[in-house]
Amino acid sequence: MEASKEETILKELTAKFDVEGRIQRERRIWINVDRGNLIELCNFVKEMGFDHLSDISVTDWVKEGKYEDTYHLWSYQHKILLTIKTRIDRDNPIIKSIFPIWGKSAQIHEREMHEMFGVNFEENPDLSPLFLEDWQGPPPFRKDFDWRKYVRENYYDKNNEREKVYFEEV
Repeated sequence: MEASKEETILKELTAKFDVEGRIQRERRIWINVDRGNLIELCNFVKEMGFDHLSDISVTDWVKEGKYEDTYHLWSYQHKILLTIKTRIDRDNPIIKSIFPIWGKSAQIHEREMHEMFGVNFEENPDLSPLFLEDWQGPPPFRKDFDWRKYVRENYYDKNNEREKVYFEEV
């Protein structure tokens, strides 16, 4: 029996790189890679035909002290979504940028992850704020961000009785 496209791609990736991978379902491949091999893997998969960076997201694993960066790459050629995951230290969240590989589409996603989580993407030429104007606080999507405290300090009107229920410290 002939191997599926997903099996063929996964086999090629696991043979060439030190990665863990699985076929999640038809047309979906998940790969876990050490952050030190991320750039080499990304260059390789782009050459394989994964030329569309759909999204970058970050998951905050507070108890583990890690961020999990997730890259979703689509191949118009293979009609497959490749998800690449890598972990970085939460206290020192630095990772190489994929901007040199996917250009502006990577840059905008990395700017958002920098602004919301504090991840520093080395070699990204523009990590300026994207959404938060004049923001002085810590990255607001971190799980340890105290949004109640932030609202209380910036928006709470102590003279408004209705707001006391929501914003008074307990």
